[in-house]
Amino acid sequence: MNDENISWLNRATTWATRRDSDESRGSGPRGSGNHITMQLPTPKRPRPDREQSSRSISEAMRLLRSSEEQQTLLGDEELADDDGCFPPRKNDDPQAPNPHADLPVYTTIHRIRRLVIASIDDPYDRAMLLSPRVNVAIVRPLVEHLYDPDDASIVYCLLINRAQFLREQSYQAHHQTVNITRANLCEIVAARILRRYDEDHTGRSGLLMLANVLVAGFEPFQNAPSSVVLEKEHSRWGIAESWFQANRKRMLTALEVAIVSESKLFLATTACQKVVDAVWRGRITYTPTAWLDLVPDRYKHRGISLYDPRRAPYLNQYRLIVPRTRNIIETTQFIILFVLYILTMTSKAHTIGPSHLNFTAQELLFAIYGMGWCLDEFASVLEHGWSVHTQNLWAFLDLTFVAIYSAYFGLRMHGLSTNSGIQGKQALDVLSLAAPVLLPRLAFCLMSESMLFIALRAMMADFLFLTVLTVWCFGGFLLAMRWLSESQEGYESHKPVDIAKWMIYLWFGLDGTGIQTSPEFHPFLGPLLMTTFTFLGNSLFLTILVAMLSDTYSKLAASATAEVQFRRAVLTFEGVKADALFSYPPPFNVAFLFVLLPLKMITTPRWFHKINVLFVRTLNAPVLFLISLYERRFLWKKQSSATFSGGRGDRTVFSFWEQFGAHADMQLVFEHEPPNEVQDRMDDLDQAFTEDLWENAEGLSVGPSLVTRKRRNSGAISEASGSIFPNARLTRRALSRSEYRV
Repeated sequence: MNDENISWLNRATTWATRRDSDESRGSGPRGSGNHITMQLPTPKRPRPDREQSSRSISEAMRLLRSSEEQQTLLGDEELADDDGCFPPRKNDDPQAPNPHADLPVYTTIHRIRRLVIASIDDPYDRAMLLSPRVNVAIVRPLVEHLYDPDDASIVYCLLINRAQFLREQSYQAHHQTVNITRANLCEIVAARILRRYDEDHTGRSGLLMLANVLVAGFEPFQNAPSSVVLEKEHSRWGIAESWFQANRKRMLTALEVAIVSESKLFLATTACQKVVDAVWRGRITYTPTAWLDLVPDRYKHRGISLYDPRRAPYLNQYRLIVPRTRNIIETTQFIILFVLYILTMTSKAHTIGPSHLNFTAQELLFAIYGMGWCLDEFASVLEHGWSVHTQNLWAFLDLTFVAIYSAYFGLRMHGLSTNSGIQGKQALDVLSLAAPVLLPRLAFCLMSESMLFIALRAMMADFLFLTVLTVWCFGGFLLAMRWLSESQEGYESHKPVDIAKWMIYLWFGLDGTGIQTSPEFHPFLGPLLMTTFTFLGNSLFLTILVAMLSDTYSKLAASATAEVQFRRAVLTFEGVKADALFSYPPPFNVAFLFVLLPLKMITTPRWFHKINVLFVRTLNAPVLFLISLYERRFLWKKQSSATFSGGRGDRTVFSFWEQFGAHADMQLVFEHEPPNEVQDRMDDLDQAFTEDLWENAEGLSVGPSLVTRKRRNSGAISEASGSIFPNARLTRRALSRSEYRV
């Protein structure tokens, strides 16, 4: 059954029934006033012009062929330009025109807000929004009304409204749950509209259309009235028009807004993941915009296009910002940093003395390389902002290491300037704190899609939040016991640090010294305070902590696929870099930062771009050459003469030996398309099934069904096959009735 049939059936079984006091009309002997009857509406046949979202069998096969076509190499008739981009540029203008400049983004945003507010007045949870009744009454009409195949900004505007509703729910207490419902409705409608784009635009042109919907940049005030733009210019502040942001406007993409608003349901859809995977592999290329560039190079701005490595140069510097390549490069850079850290800590001096003033070769390499790595992390925060960067799975570990390295470097330089070996020893002691950060970071990096690490990150945030609140609330016990420890002469019998240490030991059940020494504070009040704190800390705090962490893990495990795909989308979006500084590996990025910045002030944008490209290609020539060789062979799937396959065309080295396996026939049956007579036979049977389904649904069939008659004429179906789908027969028999008796 297609989507419309399922929706109609759910609608028929969930709509409210009404009691008829008179005799039921048209019910025969079963119709009496003692029964509740429900008149079934006449179902509508799917529209042949694809205005509905229902899909037939041929439609499903067409979409499958289109999906496989999107993963194959461009044909000979689809020629890319000399940069490897398809569609090719029309001229040599370095700035590609914005194809979406005429879209009324500002008007669409406010139009969607009005529609959503008018549609939702009461709070509903996500399950209720996905129910058949709400789908028919609210979701589907909004999708049909808002969907425009020529407007790529609809999804962006819906996600902008979702972010705004989530923001409003934080300070409008009387509309809190209603705004959450409205935000969820915007996400659901955006996901449905994105699916419509995927179904209506097939082939490689459809993949480009989806990419324009998700990663094309839009501005919220695009095509707004002049009075609104003028008011925005007067009220804005910051560095948007500074030297760092010259010649380019800060534009947001639908993918970025979905990440910021944590639209995990939207990001987990098939259409969205199709684009995310294409961007991740580098099949789709585009020039991103950054919130702040340290070394901006915006002379060239290419539109969203497919990448053909056969037409591109071997040393293509833009392949360094492909997310998959960028992830491999960053992982390699971190492993180098980790190895240098281990060598530094194993070769350090073990006694305080003049040796701590001298840099070993290992420590010197680590200090220089670590500076470049921290600069890369700082530029990543400025690239897309704090909100997007902290959504990365291991961002909190990277930022912790940056803080530890900054403290180490400051103490080390201070020790050298004051000729103090003690300061040098303290700097290395601080650096030793990086070990609990770097080792887990390596595991997070190598197993980024493990549900264990995704849950661990979320539970660490809950643990720190609850710990801060608990320390705040239990701080009164520390103050009370500190004041009780004072004598009449003002002498403190116990220091606050010792009292805090005893409280922490009692908190986690490690030591009972605080209970033993509590009478020294006060014979009666001291034990009372310490016992109360112990009871609350062990019973209340730990119970709440375990409950919170269990609830967090259960929620993440219930939506494990969505969580993994959300992290993959974050990693993909962050991997497309705009800052030219990311093309220089550490520690060369530090040197080129001080070289390129002064050079940008004295050269034109065109010459600065040429010099930057020369430096990048020279420094990364071996890496770029290996990337080019790999992508020319493995970036796209090879074209196959078969229409669609279950793995055909993906021949591996072991394919020949698999033919001799005991289960080789399971793969060989899909190696070639069925003959024409078999396909004609399948078409006849499938068409008969579709006609029989709709004929029974309309209540027109009273004798043998059409599919049964055709099967009898063909003689292809045996009598035993009727027992395979008994539930289907029951469903058809139920659908043939004009009313249900409850």
